[in-house]
Amino acid sequence: DKAAAEVGVPYAAEAFADRAYQADGTLVPRKVQGSMIHDVSLAVARVVRMVKEGKVETIDGKIIDLKPHSICLHGDSPKAVQMATEIRKGLQAAGIKIVPISEVIKQ
Repeated sequence: DKAAAEVGVPYAAEAFADRAYQADGTLVPRKVQGSMIHDVSLAVARVVRMVKEGKVETIDGKIIDLKPHSICLHGDSPKAVQMATEIRKGLQAAGIKIVPISEVIKQ
């Protein structure tokens, strides 16, 4: 985000609802057990925390900063539609307003 801001390029930070993170903020490789999050309730809780607190728990239990403007999940997951629906409900229940990405893109 700093690099984009320095050169004046608009950006939006994206986070994944259904992927585990490493302590350095990168995604856990898919070949590692636990890299995909299949528990809908866990995904909802993680996304709400990311948005409200700017934090996420890593695969090894550390808490890191992660402040997304956009949430992504993988449509090839068997629970993708359910997860998307429940994440939306969870965000709204937490008082988080869902808006078009054009309203949050940073310049």
